[in-house]
Amino acid sequence: MAAEQARDMTKQKKVVVIPTYSVPQGITAIVSYVPELSAAENESTMLEEIGHVKSGQITYAVRDTSVNGREIRQGDYMGIDDSGIVAVNSHLERTVLETGGVMADDGTELLSIYYGKEIKPEDAETMKEKIGRKYPKLDIELQDGGQPVYYYLLSAE
Repeated sequence: MAAEQARDMTKQKKVVVIPTYSVPQGITAIVSYVPELSAAENESTMLEEIGHVKSGQITYAVRDTSVNGREIRQGDYMGIDDSGIVAVNSHLERTVLETGGVMADDGTELLSIYYGKEIKPEDAETMKEKIGRKYPKLDIELQDGGQPVYYYLLSAE
């Protein structure tokens, strides 16, 4: 909404806002930008590409609760995708693997993993290897996202 307000205030230049709802969608939009294309062509391409992105994140529960009949305890790891909570577990690895599995359907070719500031690079590399063994048909990218709160952000395309 802030970007749309800024767009509406700008009169000197045409500003196009691409409505992304997650960091992975935003990254896909940026990567899809081609300077040689017109604004309209870039907008069309970027909107098409973000439509192929499934987003997920792994975080933790701050309190005990129940969501859609699923019991969640404070400190549990939660896997959340575009549809909501898809995995809850007391083990981080199991939560990441389950969330990745929900996101990776038959049409998925690429899983991008952005690990957060609380994850050591060697632990992220181990996670990448485990996901690769469990889902051998996927190309897997690993990036240091440095994000707080979310141990991992996942992007399936």
